[in-house]
Amino acid sequence: MTTIQPTAPDKLWTPANIVTLIRICLVPVFVLAILSPWPEWVGLPDITMEAKCLIAAGIFILISCTDWLDGYLARSRGEVTDFGKFMDPLADKILVTAALIALVELSVLPGWPVLIILAREFIVSGIRMVAASKGTVIAASWYGKAKTVFQIIAIVLFLLKDTLTFSTAAGAFTNPMFVLSWAVMIIALILTIMSMLDYLVKARHLLKGGSAQHSAPSEAETAKPAPTEVAALQKAIDEQARIVVERAAARQLTVGTAESLTGGLISAMLTSVPGSSSAVRGGIVSYANEVKNEVLGVSKDVLATQGAVDELVALQMARGALREIGCDVAVSVTGIAGPGGAEPDKPVGTVWIGCATARETHAKRYQFEGGREAVRLQTVLTALRIIDEALASSR
Repeated sequence: MTTIQPTAPDKLWTPANIVTLIRICLVPVFVLAILSPWPEWVGLPDITMEAKCLIAAGIFILISCTDWLDGYLARSRGEVTDFGKFMDPLADKILVTAALIALVELSVLPGWPVLIILAREFIVSGIRMVAASKGTVIAASWYGKAKTVFQIIAIVLFLLKDTLTFSTAAGAFTNPMFVLSWAVMIIALILTIMSMLDYLVKARHLLKGGSAQHSAPSEAETAKPAPTEVAALQKAIDEQARIVVERAAARQLTVGTAESLTGGLISAMLTSVPGSSSAVRGGIVSYANEVKNEVLGVSKDVLATQGAVDELVALQMARGALREIGCDVAVSVTGIAGPGGAEPDKPVGTVWIGCATARETHAKRYQFEGGREAVRLQTVLTALRIIDEALASSR
């Protein structure tokens, strides 16, 4: 069986980060290709402006594709770094901004669409800074992803459209490339505005003023969940554990766990299912950081700088469990169940859940509500569902 070998996600020069930097370095190449008289420089005066635009469009598409590549490398290799989180969106903004300015310089695109797009980026960046200062992460919506796709398509179309000019409006709207370019650009601008409004709505409670204060957990946060809530969670956990064991057995796959805040509850739920011995390889309870490091191979530097409740820790725990237990699917959980332990950017209920298979490793942050028992039970249920998803997509 092939397993993922431990990597060093705390390194700066990961393949994903290198691709991101290459993308930034290629932006001047695109600008030179579209704006400079390079055909004369290299002795090829026969190359027309239309050919230049076609070449520039190809370079732009190639650079845009590297955005998918670095994201894939970071997730599949478990090498998601803070540097990459900062540089990847910045690289996208640099590329799009450079292309829009070049189009304005060529008189292919007026300035007002560029102003709308850049204004949105400044506003959203400001909202994110405010949210980060108050320990809140605002998740990107599908609007943001869709607007990026439409912006890139619009830029390519305008590059291919070149400097078409028309003496009358009727002449412009009878040209298919002109109509298509502007149709896609209008959609991109609508999505740009909608994504900005989406951020404003999500952050409205953060923009009302007041400093970022992190008070002690309230009574609602520390109180035990109601018996009916516990019973409902336990019933869902029992059913999900049964589904996981049956699916793993049917596919002849095995599972393992690396648990911190749940202290072995996930393994306990799995092994309580009759016939689980054919599917469950075992689990590692890494409650202490020393166990995370010495048994699971979690980096000491990551634990020291990021703390135990972190994406990189969850990723390395999952890979360590996959390696040490010798299973096909490994899940890891690390978080703050409460009532104490909260940090400025990690309130009670913050949980990172990682999952590793022979093909990929990924992790996701969750914010569970309720007291200690509720957080632990919700973590168990979510982890079981993640294992089931991994099993369903294996082989």
